[in-house]
Order: sequence, then C-alpha cells, then structure tokens
Amino acid sequence: MNNLVIYTDGGCSGNPGPGGWGTVIIDGTNITKLSGGEKQTTNNRMELSAAINALDAVVKNTGWRNRHVEVYSDSQYVKNGITSWIKNWKKNGWKTAAKKPVLNQDLWIALDNLYNQLDIEWKWVKGHAGVEYNEICDQLCKMEMDKFQ
Repeated sequence: MNNLVIYTDGGCSGNPGPGGWGTVIIDGTNITKLSGGEKQTTNNRMELSAAINALDAVVKNTGWRNRHVEVYSDSQYVKNGITSWIKNWKKNGWKTAAKKPVLNQDLWIALDNLYNQLDIEWKWVKGHAGVEYNEICDQLCKMEMDKFQ
C-alpha cells in the first residue's frame, strides 16, 4: 500500500495572538484538508496543533492507520522536538536541558501519544518557498486567523 503524505503548518498574527493551523492529508489522489484556530495562542502551539490534528485523523481512519506516514512540516521545533528532544524531556521529568519546564507540554504529550501509534517519517520543508501543499496549509492557517481579526 502507498504512503500517506501529510503537510502541516501553523502560525499566528502576533506571538501570542490569533492563530491558525492547517493540514493537508494526501492519500493517492484523494486530498483531505483540515484546519482550526484559537483566539489567543502562539506560533509553536499552532504548529503542534496542526501535527496533532493530522495524526489524530490518521489514527481514527481505519484505512490510514496502518500505513507508513510521511509528515512534512516547516517547523524545526516540531520535527526536532518529536524526533529528538522529547526523549530527554521525558527522561528529565519534562524539564529542558536548562532545567526549566518544557513549554507546550500538554501538546507534546498528545503528539507523542499519536506518534507512538503510527509508522511516521518526519521531514522538514522550507516554508514560503512555493511547495504546493505547504502553501495550501499556510492559506488554511491565514483563513483561520482571519476569523479572529
């Protein structure tokens, strides 16, 4: 069976400020777009929310959940956090190397739970560089942010 491909993006107007997230799930020729937002949030929370909502949709879809998933994010924070940093955060009781509480711990726990249920390969993509599905995610983010302006 072919890979499931996901693009995610999140952002906000001001940081903190009104935020939005968007994701595109590509299953062969079928495309699913999801988006949402919050009135007062941060860019990093929206980046994490995009990934969480995309992976939650995969877990809940019986046709998707057992497939290899490629997740493309323009957020090094999300990619590095879930593939590398989180191991030490958990080992250190959700403290950073500087012994400070990990920001957005609630979202990291949710993302980690979903990540551990799936076969995921995380990839970084340059934002605002003309990558078609990343640009669509960015448009979804802006559409959600505009709801709070």
